[in-house]
Amino acid sequence: VVQAHHLVAARQQFFIGGYVVEELLTRGHEVVGLDNFSKYGEVRHASEANSRYRLVRGDAKDGMLLRELLADCEHLVAGAAMIGGISYFHQLAYDLLAENERITAATFDAAVWARQHARLQKITVLSSSMVFENATHFPTGEEELQTCPAPSSTYGFQKLAVEYFAKGAYEQYGLPYTILRPFNCVGIGERRALRDEEVLSGNVRLALSHVVPDLVQKVLKGQNPLHILGDGSQVRHYTYGGDLARGIAMAIFDQRAVNEAFNLSTAVSTTVLELAGMIWEKVYRRRAEVKRFRYVSDPSFAYDVQRRIPDVSKAKELLGFEATTTLSEVLDEVIPWIDGEIKAGRI
Repeated sequence: VVQAHHLVAARQQFFIGGYVVEELLTRGHEVVGLDNFSKYGEVRHASEANSRYRLVRGDAKDGMLLRELLADCEHLVAGAAMIGGISYFHQLAYDLLAENERITAATFDAAVWARQHARLQKITVLSSSMVFENATHFPTGEEELQTCPAPSSTYGFQKLAVEYFAKGAYEQYGLPYTILRPFNCVGIGERRALRDEEVLSGNVRLALSHVVPDLVQKVLKGQNPLHILGDGSQVRHYTYGGDLARGIAMAIFDQRAVNEAFNLSTAVSTTVLELAGMIWEKVYRRRAEVKRFRYVSDPSFAYDVQRRIPDVSKAKELLGFEATTTLSEVLDEVIPWIDGEIKAGRI
């Protein structure tokens, strides 16, 4: 029997948050979700039908609201942020930094209060693999953050600042923390964001700027040859959202995670070109067609990191966490979902 805990997942439609809420509910916890519907507009989540889940409409910059919600919470999962694909890093360079800093400061102010005056045990912070934007040692372990150059993008720099907020709040106020760095989350739930600018990629207009959904929609729409950013040699670790949620839940409650940072990721490296070939083959197999894979390279963005390869041994050794869902299995879930979203006009 799992003892019920009260948690608040400040997610603002951060799509990893949807997986986290479902994982926590499955484990028997009571969850409060905070969302201001700023990213996708009004959407419904399956978890809203669960009696142990309460969704609150509000802004994560609202310190008084956060205090009110945290008054009866034992854990806070801090994942609220403006977040998007690589085009966001260029189009919203200032807003990503300024808005996310406001959210971070309000969240930590409320967490410090709840630690001192209520029941809060710990804050679990969702950082990003982008803190390793300029890493040169691979696979990159958690300790590399002490020696690798600071991120070049404002988004990566702000995520690094989030980690310093956690350390500062512990040093000054004794607020325990866990820092989690998800790598390339892949799953269902991403739609066209309200603030997304459409980017032309060949004959297809994109509005996601995340590599998996963008490539899937281009193949589904019949683009041939397929347009990819750069030469396709960029290395990523595409990690299923359900696996990440499981790792996040494990880290929330494991005492060995207190005041520690973890890379959460699959151990498998995949190039963008390999990913594109897998998507192409799966889409045309579903259609019972044989069509030779062809691609062309478009100019990449300035912040398109060429290698992002995490060392995942710490999470395995301390928490027993491994991301076990293969990229092939993830694509078998994502491709039909994106197909349905395209037909519904949401992508």
